[in-house]
Amino acid sequence: MRPLPGQAARSHLKAWALERRMPERTRPARGRTPHPAPQGAGPRRGRSFRKSLVCLFTLLSHAHRVSAVPDISAAEVRAVFLDHLSGERRLSPRTVEAYGRDIRDFQAFLSAHLGEPGGLRALAGLGASDFRAYLAFRRRDGPDGDALGSASVQRLLSALRTFYRYLERRWDVSNSAVALIKGPRGKRPVPKALSVPGATELVAAGSADGADGWVEARNAAVLSLAYGAGLRMGEVVGLTTDILPLGDALVVTGKGGKSRLVPILPVVRAAVMRYADLCPHALAPAQPLFRGVRGGPLQARLIRAEVQRLRGALGLPESATPHALRHSFATHLLAGGGDLRTIQQLLGHASLSTTQRYTDVDAARLKAVHAAAHPRGR
Repeated sequence: MRPLPGQAARSHLKAWALERRMPERTRPARGRTPHPAPQGAGPRRGRSFRKSLVCLFTLLSHAHRVSAVPDISAAEVRAVFLDHLSGERRLSPRTVEAYGRDIRDFQAFLSAHLGEPGGLRALAGLGASDFRAYLAFRRRDGPDGDALGSASVQRLLSALRTFYRYLERRWDVSNSAVALIKGPRGKRPVPKALSVPGATELVAAGSADGADGWVEARNAAVLSLAYGAGLRMGEVVGLTTDILPLGDALVVTGKGGKSRLVPILPVVRAAVMRYADLCPHALAPAQPLFRGVRGGPLQARLIRAEVQRLRGALGLPESATPHALRHSFATHLLAGGGDLRTIQQLLGHASLSTTQRYTDVDAARLKAVHAAAHPRGR
């Protein structure tokens, strides 16, 4: 079992202190004659000696704090943290699941890295090298053999910092090493939007096999909400029958339980109402609006499979996905003169920097606005 930080320093402290001798005074007091150093005295090393003592006592105090940490198992620590996320912070179930997966993988790595379970005491004694080893392991080959990219490693590091902030608040377990770790810098990918004709053809095509009826109307309504209102697939399949009859605006609950008001175009409203009229299943109040063939809630993977077949029939690139319609919604609005703040509200982005990615797609529009607005550009 790997010793905790400071244990080796404590065992060798006495021997080390006996080997080192306190140096003679090298700076005389004011108004006094300096005393000559005795014969055989070593070089002046008072400052380095004091620094060494500070480092040693820092390690010893850290070891004392680690030994005072209660010995709580890894599973119990993880369970208490997840209860905090779901109960106190009221995060969505998927977010809590992602945090649980990240912490579980981290504790599994510690079991192999340290030779002991990743309980509370082991978490308190980690150093910067331990965190770097874990991030390097995830970059090289993860628990399932899948290496992570720069963005995923940054998200993982953010989850660990959130985890340690809770440990400090709950059990007074502080670890400053995790705050010193910097993740890899990776350029955020530019959203891959479709052209205006490509997005229009994809929405109008319906199902790839050309089948008529309510299934085609359902697919057209789902894709219309993605391109005409900028909704995520999770938001679309999460709509209930309470929105019927659909009006000029729709209140959508997105990530983090945040609600936003989205205007509905007449063509989108007509597509949704056509599906509601043709759906053979009873659309009872407070029930899922979009249904599968057997009457159950529609799964987003079915829409992704339909779009995958559609893009083959229409000759669209592989980047043509249901989420690409949301990117197209934002990109085409920006190209048409929409401002970033409005697009941010329509998309439900918490930060404007997320919406600014779409400016990289439409750089020509930015140049035109700059030339028209700047006094020297006229």
